Amino acid sequence: MNLKEEIQKFFKGEVLDDEETLKTYSHDASLFEVRPKLVVYPQDSEDLKKLVKWVNDNTTIYRSNNEPLSITIRAAGSCMAGGPLGESIIVDVMRHMNRMGEVTTASGGVPPSAVIEPGVFYRDFEPKTLEKSLILPCFTASKNMNALGGMIGNNCAGEKTLRYGKMENFILESKVIFSDGNEYIVKPLLKPELDFKMKQSDFEGNLYKNLFELIENNKRIIKEAKPNVSKNSAGYYLWNIWDGKTFDLNKLIVGSQGTLGLVTEAKVKLVSVEPVSKLFVIFLPDLTHIAKLVNEILPMNPDSLETYDDATMKLAFRFFPEMLKSMKAKSFFKLILSFIPEALMIIKQFGIPKMFVLVEFAGQTEAEVDEKLVNLENKIKHFGFVMRRTKSEEESKKYWTIRRESFNLLRKHVRGKRTAPFVDDVVVRPEFMSEFLPKMKKILDEYKLVYTIAGHAGNGNFHIIPLMDMHDKRNIKVIKEVGKKIYDLVKEYKGSITGEHNDGIVRTPYLGKMYSQEILELFKKTKEIFDPQNIFNPGKKVPSTGSGQEGTIEYLENHIAIE
Repeated sequence: MNLKEEIQKFFKGEVLDDEETLKTYSHDASLFEVRPKLVVYPQDSEDLKKLVKWVNDNTTIYRSNNEPLSITIRAAGSCMAGGPLGESIIVDVMRHMNRMGEVTTASGGVPPSAVIEPGVFYRDFEPKTLEKSLILPCFTASKNMNALGGMIGNNCAGEKTLRYGKMENFILESKVIFSDGNEYIVKPLLKPELDFKMKQSDFEGNLYKNLFELIENNKRIIKEAKPNVSKNSAGYYLWNIWDGKTFDLNKLIVGSQGTLGLVTEAKVKLVSVEPVSKLFVIFLPDLTHIAKLVNEILPMNPDSLETYDDATMKLAFRFFPEMLKSMKAKSFFKLILSFIPEALMIIKQFGIPKMFVLVEFAGQTEAEVDEKLVNLENKIKHFGFVMRRTKSEEESKKYWTIRRESFNLLRKHVRGKRTAPFVDDVVVRPEFMSEFLPKMKKILDEYKLVYTIAGHAGNGNFHIIPLMDMHDKRNIKVIKEVGKKIYDLVKEYKGSITGEHNDGIVRTPYLGKMYSQEILELFKKTKEIFDPQNIFNPGKKVPSTGSGQEGTIEYLENHIAIE
C-alpha cells in the first residue's frame, strides 16, 4: 500500500513525502536524526480523528510488512530531547491548528484564561494576554521559539516556575483524541463524577477505570517514586492525578510528549502581571557557596532565581552586536555603557566571576520592589560578593537577554562544532548544588568538553550545553559515557535527569537511573491503557518492544546525527 495515497483519501490537510520535507522533519533542536515516512498538516481535529482511526485499523497490516506505522505530533520543533521525531507519520499542527480564543479575565471565582490550539506560538500568544495585564507564567527561556502544544507536551517551565510552578498547574481543561479516534473533554473530576465515568462501557470509561485501579492498587510504589525535587519531567506523573478528592487526567497528559493522546485544544489559566520588576545580580568568584547563598535567598520568595556561568557571559561578549540587536534597546550607547562593569571583569585575568546569579522580585510599586532588593542585599552582604541592584527594567533586560539568548548564539555561531544537548536538564535539591556542580564539571572537563551552564538555581535545575564536533563519530562514545556518569551522579543526589526538557529519545533509556523496575512497569501499563497498539510517539517515556527498539541506548546511539 502507498501510505500517502491511502491517507489522502480521507485527509483534508496537506500530505507530503518529498525529500526536502522529510529532511526538515528529521530534525528538531536535539542531537538526533530520525527520518519519517510522511508529514501531514491537519486542517482541524476532524482530520486528526480520522487519521488516528485509520492508523489504529491498519497498524497490524503495516507492521506485518515491517513498516512502522505510528503518529508523532509536532509543534514548533524546538524540543532538545528528540520528542517530536518519529519514523512514520509526523503531524505538524503549526500550519492550520493555530487558533486562539478570547482572553477572559477573572469572574465569579473563575480564574482568567485563554483557549488555544497547539500550533499557537508563545510569542504570538503573550502580547494578547499582556493586553489585559495577564500572562502564562511558565514560559521558557526560549519563549520566542516555542509553541503552546510543545509547552504542554513537555510540561514546560522557566524562570518564574519558582513562584508559579510548571505547565501542569495551568491546564484547566483540554480536548484530547485518544487511541480509539474519538475526541474527549478532559477536566478535573470529583469522586462522584469519576464514578460515573468509570461505569461507562466504552473506551473512555475503561480508560478511567483501569487507570484509577492502577493508581489505587499501587499507592505505595507511586508515592515512593515521586522525585523529591521541585521540578521533574521524567516518566509519567502518576503521583499527580488523584489526591483523594479530585481525579485530573490533565496532570498526566501534560508532559507525556504525545504518547497518550493528541491534544487538540487547551484552556490555560493565566495570572496577573505585576507592573514592577527588578533584578538583583550577584557575581560569584567560585561555586563554593552557591548552595548556602541560594538557600538564604529562597525564604525571601523571589519570583525568579536564575544563573549562568562565565562561559555564557564570554559568549555574550563575543557576539555582542547581535545580542544588542535582539534587545531592541531604546538607547544603544547607554546600553553599551551599562555593560562596562561586566566587560572589565571579563578582561581581567583574575577574578572573573564563575557564576552570575539573577534574583528577580516583582510587585505593585517601585517602592515595594526596592524594599525587597534592599532587604536581600542586607541579608546576604556577609558573603562579601560583588552585587548590583538594577535600577530599571532596561538594565535588567541585558542580564535576561544573556540568559535567554545564549543557546541561540551557540547554535548559530560556533563554527566546526554544534550544540549537543544530552545532559542539558539535570535537577538536584538546592542544598546539594555546591557538591553536585563541581563533581559534574569534573566529569565534563575529564572529556575536555567545551560547554556552558545556565539554569534555574532556585529549583536546582541546570542546563549544560556542550559544543561538539559532530563530524567525529568518536563523540558518540563520549556522549554515551558522559551521559551515564552524570546521570549516575544525579541518582547519587536523588535528583531528576530532566526538570523541563522531558525524556524524548535522549533520556528515555536512562529512566532506570531514577526509577525502580516496579514504577517502570507501571509506566508501561499506563501506556498500554491509553494506547494498546503503541501508535502514539513510540519509544518516548516507555521503551518500545518492536524491531526498532525505540527508547533504548542502541536506538539513541544509532540516531545521533553525524554531520
